[in-house]
Amino acid sequence: MPDRTPAPLSEPAAALPAAWPLVALFTAGYLAPYLLPTVVGRLDAHLPLSPAQAGLIGTALLLGSAAAGFTLASRIGRYGPRRLARLGLLLAVAGYGTAAAAPLLPLVVAGAVAGGCGSGTATAVAAAGIAGQRDPHRASALGLLSVSATAGALYLTLPRLGGGHGLPFAAIALVAAAVWPAAGRLGGSSAPAVTGVAPGRLPYPRAGVVLAGSLMLWSLAQNALWGVSGRIGTQQAGLSEVTLGLVFAAALGAGLLGVTAASALGSRLGRAVPIGVGTAVIACCVVVSSSARNLEGFAAGEILWNALYPVVLSYAIGLAAALDPRGRWAVLAGSASSLGVACGPVTGSLLAEAAGFPGMGLVLGAMLLAVAGPMAAVALHAGGRPLTAGSVRRRGGAPAAVLAAGAGAPSGTIPRVGAEELAVTEIPLRRPLRVLLPSPSSRRRPLRVLLPSPASRRRPRTRV
Repeated sequence: MPDRTPAPLSEPAAALPAAWPLVALFTAGYLAPYLLPTVVGRLDAHLPLSPAQAGLIGTALLLGSAAAGFTLASRIGRYGPRRLARLGLLLAVAGYGTAAAAPLLPLVVAGAVAGGCGSGTATAVAAAGIAGQRDPHRASALGLLSVSATAGALYLTLPRLGGGHGLPFAAIALVAAAVWPAAGRLGGSSAPAVTGVAPGRLPYPRAGVVLAGSLMLWSLAQNALWGVSGRIGTQQAGLSEVTLGLVFAAALGAGLLGVTAASALGSRLGRAVPIGVGTAVIACCVVVSSSARNLEGFAAGEILWNALYPVVLSYAIGLAAALDPRGRWAVLAGSASSLGVACGPVTGSLLAEAAGFPGMGLVLGAMLLAVAGPMAAVALHAGGRPLTAGSVRRRGGAPAAVLAAGAGAPSGTIPRVGAEELAVTEIPLRRPLRVLLPSPSSRRRPLRVLLPSPASRRRPRTRV
């Protein structure tokens, strides 16, 4: 029989993990997809591989990441975030290090797949931890800000360090090794008291499935272009590798500005408008970038696209976290996104060979427009604002137990502890709640009951 003894009022707040270790872990897990163009490009240039074969290696790497996420979606609490984070970082260092140093193609492929599993494990732990934060959108925005800055710095640095297929792999391995101390700051086990939700079925099953499926296609369309962006820049726009690196660095720098603006904006516009309108604008950017034949058009499409991509992704991650404060939908949606990312390079290569770069852009733009509506509909249906201490104070205040139970839950909802599944109840807080508790002196005072004596019962009552 599970223990349902209420925890102390200060325990849930203290149990929430700090944001910066999760941001560091998020950076290590997401860096490989961000460096995918240079990884695929160098594999094509320095190993006996065709562009399609190099794209297959990138796909295998990202499939390992997606497989790790799907496997660990409901097991992070069982094994503990600290242990899984260290396992993922160890796999990333060993796998990417092997791929960087190995001269033989089979070892390169095996190391890339093992490193992808490590990246997926780190991303799953980070996504589950971000979902348990009081403001998941801000935490995910910080993670995207960190990974964009790291990838931008590497795009500026790697072209000046010489050739070879191993430099991008070595860079990802070094970042994973640098994040190792942050894993020690995570909890040894995932406590249910962090979210106040008992284990059970996934809440919002239909909305979660629609979001995960749409996010998979959303990521597939964009990473199909991202996987061949290097070829578009060099073959169609006529750019050198150094100029291409500068464009990518500027694009990721624009992503930093976009994530900063999204973090400052917060939930003032809700989630439906940034996700729906942002995806529609990204579709236009994909068409512009894929049809560019000079530096100006290519740079404009890439910079505007990369400025909006992390903004929409941060709101999508926050939406998945709002669907389930225990982080299960965040991990599943992130794994579905990784699956789309994994299929992106092959899809982009096949479409480019069949219809050319401009035709590929039209197909991918249409796919993005097709998923913009369902994602916005999920945001309207189940994507409320998180309940925070500031909002509770503005509404009139609430006891600490109510505030702790609602941390990380969808807006205006309080999970019912001990239920078989997540059940929520709307609690309007128009007036301050007053809780009457007995004083210590009244607790110690014995209860005295006065009963009539037998003589008084027999004595007749006189009337005056």
